[in-house]
Amino acid sequence: MKLQGQIVDIPNRRIFKGEVTLQNGKILNIKEKQHEVNHYILPGFIDAHIHIESSMLVPSEFARLAVKHGTVATVSDPHEIANVLGVEGVEFMIDNGKKVPFKFNFGAPSCVPATEFESAGATIDSEGIRKLLENPDIKYLAEMMNYPGVLFDDPEVMKKIQWAKHFNKPVDGHAPGVLGDDITKYINAGITTDHECVTYEEGFEKLQKGMKILIREGSAAKNFEALIDLLPEHFENMMFCSDDKHPDDLLLHHINHLCTRAVAKDMDIFKVLQVACINPVKHYGLDVGTLNVGDAADFILVEDLKTFKTIQTYSDGQLVFDEGASLIGRVSFKNLNNFNTSKKDVSDFRFESTSKYIRVIEAMEGQLVTNEIITAGLINDGNLVSNIEDDVLKMTVVNRYQDQPPAIAFIKNFGLKTGAIASSVGHDSHNIIAVGASDEAICKAVNLLIENKGGICAVSDSEEHILPLPVAGIMSDQDGKTVGKQYAALDQIAKELGSTLKAPYMTLSFMALLVIPALKLSDKGLFNGKDFKFTDLEID
Repeated sequence: MKLQGQIVDIPNRRIFKGEVTLQNGKILNIKEKQHEVNHYILPGFIDAHIHIESSMLVPSEFARLAVKHGTVATVSDPHEIANVLGVEGVEFMIDNGKKVPFKFNFGAPSCVPATEFESAGATIDSEGIRKLLENPDIKYLAEMMNYPGVLFDDPEVMKKIQWAKHFNKPVDGHAPGVLGDDITKYINAGITTDHECVTYEEGFEKLQKGMKILIREGSAAKNFEALIDLLPEHFENMMFCSDDKHPDDLLLHHINHLCTRAVAKDMDIFKVLQVACINPVKHYGLDVGTLNVGDAADFILVEDLKTFKTIQTYSDGQLVFDEGASLIGRVSFKNLNNFNTSKKDVSDFRFESTSKYIRVIEAMEGQLVTNEIITAGLINDGNLVSNIEDDVLKMTVVNRYQDQPPAIAFIKNFGLKTGAIASSVGHDSHNIIAVGASDEAICKAVNLLIENKGGICAVSDSEEHILPLPVAGIMSDQDGKTVGKQYAALDQIAKELGSTLKAPYMTLSFMALLVIPALKLSDKGLFNGKDFKFTDLEID
């Protein structure tokens, strides 16, 4: 098989008219040849850090959408399903991903549960990590979110890192705001990457100290603008990633969009493409072709080097996307889940109080970090309730693995004027998380998720809307286009209820992520991520 086009030779920084010959899934030959074909042939894009589960799609369905945007591979942390189902969940992801012509590269989730301050559905200790890393399908030790454990030499944390070194597999980092001597120690432990930088200065320091820095642009956390100016000088040590990509966004674009934005800033095309296509292969030792003779035939044809509109995508020489149509078929699989809590009463969400002031989580647009603010609480008949006028709304995290009293907190910037929204996608333990204008609405939303054993939903006084997520309570068993449209509809309903956030469900899903400062809520209570300990909602 022969394909003609403008060959983009990234390492040698040249573009030439040529012909690529394929045989048995490999590139047999690349030669210069004059022709009239104007499209470009280049290596496929790689998402260097993503939780596939955040797309609410199983891997096989994710692949069907991703190839439309020229993505041929991902470096995937199955941390979300592991927190629900443990090793069984990781094995499900690997098995499902193998059923389609797409290159998923899964890691061993290093923090299951993410912390001891929340209830997860499973535990993977250092012995479990050893067994996972023995598997050739596991390419690396996934993000070490327990950075305090590294800094304080926690024996179990250090064992996990040592097993990665033993098997000669990279260790991914997760160190938001960790700088100075602390980041030096973190790096010296053997941790090689970070995707949590939110400022140029943070990214620069970590690069200077030898880390590979990932420019993240997901559905909630958006750090492209803060970090992209590092690329021209540090392109050899940077990668692109989305971390978390909701299905409506995945319908629109993927890593190709980051390339478009970088090129629009007049950045060198070869540097941009090295970040997008080459560096992940080198860093993780991936079996993904980079458009060289002898490589696996993983490449794309695009209309131009500005919009990167994909014409065709090839994986191991197989055409998987062609002029608007994904050629990857749907595959069958068995749903797995872990959902064991009973329906709640409105009284369960009552919070008796006489305190004048309360601590409030301030959600930040486009960020996983939050602020802690102090404000007066609104008390009605002895119950702390949502203050719609001041946009200080009650939120809850409900343990979905066993019957426990709901944890209660308050949050600002969701903007709901009526009703409630809820999700069983609640990083990292995936308990039920909800925010609403009244206790009644919150209870209604929580019970809708319990009835369906997972999903995201929006409720008002008269209506209920839900996208069921029967796979581990975090993924759909439907096709990507259907899920993307259902998610977009729910997103719109949340905004009609008053939410002012661009991605209210994605933002909500991170409000229980304790490893990201400053203030979050677990099913066990309000948590200060800076001090890494629980704190009181009420202030006397």
